[in-house]
Amino acid sequence: MEHITFIASPIGKIGLAAEDGKLVRVFFDASGLPEQWLRDDAEPVLAEAGRQLNAYFAGERKEFDLPLAPAGSDFSRSVLCETEKIPYGETVSYGGIAARIGKPNAARAVGGALHKNPLPIVIPCHRVTAADGKPGGYAYGLQMKKMLLRLEKHFLARS
Repeated sequence: MEHITFIASPIGKIGLAAEDGKLVRVFFDASGLPEQWLRDDAEPVLAEAGRQLNAYFAGERKEFDLPLAPAGSDFSRSVLCETEKIPYGETVSYGGIAARIGKPNAARAVGGALHKNPLPIVIPCHRVTAADGKPGGYAYGLQMKKMLLRLEKHFLARS
């Protein structure tokens, strides 16, 4: 059974879901949540994820240290694992991620895997861009992606 909680953030309400003590989902739209999910604001991994996300939005955290269990194929998990390594404030192209996982011709497939990223922000798919450096797509809208990239650049400039 998945446990969920919600936090307020500068980008709106964020939902967090955990199962077996691991974070499995970060979401921005709570419509259509499965009824079997249990609201549990005291679940330790959810409380810690909320603290870390709040610190991220305040510019106090540049990496997340949470137990994660993203669902997906082996390919998707390899894309997410590589994406998780992108440093705060930096970007890598879809093709760059493809090359890093040993699939240099799979840039579009990388984009498809990132579109389904169940842990946005925590696994920073917003840091993956088109080959020309433009933002490219984002499952939660281009404005959200640009805002997250600006947020990181803002706090890096203040460091």
